[in-house]
Amino acid sequence: MLRLLGILFTVLLAIATAIVVWPQFFHLEQTYPFAQIVAARGVVLAAFLVVALLALLLLFARPLRGFAASVLIVALLGAGATGVIGMLRGFGSGSLPAATDTSVRVLSWNTAGDKVSAPQIAQQILDQGADIVALPETTEAVGEEIAVMLREQGHPMWVHHVQFQPDVVDGPKSWHTTVLVSPDLGEYSVIESSEDGSNNTGSVPSAVLMPVDGSGPTIVAVHAVAPRVEDMAQWSSDLRWIADQCPEGDFLLAGDFNATVDHMAGLGVEGGDMGYCRDVASRTGNGYSGTWPSSLPALLSTPIDHVMASPNWTPTGSVVIDDAGGSDHRGLIVQLEPAG
Repeated sequence: MLRLLGILFTVLLAIATAIVVWPQFFHLEQTYPFAQIVAARGVVLAAFLVVALLALLLLFARPLRGFAASVLIVALLGAGATGVIGMLRGFGSGSLPAATDTSVRVLSWNTAGDKVSAPQIAQQILDQGADIVALPETTEAVGEEIAVMLREQGHPMWVHHVQFQPDVVDGPKSWHTTVLVSPDLGEYSVIESSEDGSNNTGSVPSAVLMPVDGSGPTIVAVHAVAPRVEDMAQWSSDLRWIADQCPEGDFLLAGDFNATVDHMAGLGVEGGDMGYCRDVASRTGNGYSGTWPSSLPALLSTPIDHVMASPNWTPTGSVVIDDAGGSDHRGLIVQLEPAG
C-alpha cells in the first residue's frame, strides 16, 4: 500500500513539475494559480533544490530509498529545466554598450506614485542617458517637474500624460502614466483614444504616442493590471490589448506589463513576444533578472517590467537598475539600434 502511495505521489509530482516548469504547453500560463507560480521562476528553482536536498537525505532511510530516489530525479529534472530556461534568457548583465549617433535608450520604471521623488527620477534619466522614459504611476505634475530639471541639465524632454478619471480629486497614482520623449526623436502626441480610455488597458492607463510627422516609432507606455485572483480576466484582456499595439511597423513598448514572457505565450507573431515586438531584456542577457518586488534579490523577483521593440530595431544591451529609489519596482534601461 505504501509503495502504491509513493508511486502515485511521484507521478503527481512529475505532472506538477511539468506544469510549473512549462505551463505554456498545457495552455495554463494565464490561469490561476499557475500564472502566479511561473512568474517567480527563481523561487521555483530554489524550491526544486530544497525538495532535491530533502530527497537526498531520505535516501539514508532504507525503507524510503526507492521513493526518495524517484522524488530526487523529478526535482533535479525540474531544477535543471528551470536553470536551462534561466541561462537562455540571461541571469543579468551589468552595463550598456556605449551610445552611438543612431542608438536609442528606453527607460521603463514604475515609480509607485510618490515613492520616488522627481529629482531621483531626473537623475536616473541623466545617468542612463534615456531618450524615451515610460513612468507608470507618475503624475503629470511630477513629469513636468522632471522635465524642468532635465532642461536645466541640458537634457530636454517633452512630457506626455494619460490619466483615468481625471475628475476624481486625489485619485490613486495608479490612474496616471507619464511618458517623456527627447525632442531629438521629433514631436509626439498622445492619441485621443488613449486619453479618453476608449481604447486602452482596462483598469490602469497605458499611453499610445504617435509621431506628429509620421516619422519615427509609435511609442506605447504600458501599464497592465496585476493578475490578482479577482482581476485575472481583465489581466488577460490587457495583455491581448498590448499585443495588438504592435502590428507590423515601427513600434516600441515599455512599462509595467505585470507579466513575464511566459505569460505572453500565444500572443506573439512571427517570433515576437507581444505582437511583432520582441522582449529586449531576454535577448540581451537579462530575461531572468526580476524587477518586482525590489525588496527581493533580482534573481528571486519577477521580470514583469519590459521594453519591447519591433523587428526594425536591434537590441544591443539592457540593465536592471539596482537602486529602486523607494519604489517596489526596479527600473529597466535598454539600448536599441536601427536594424540593417
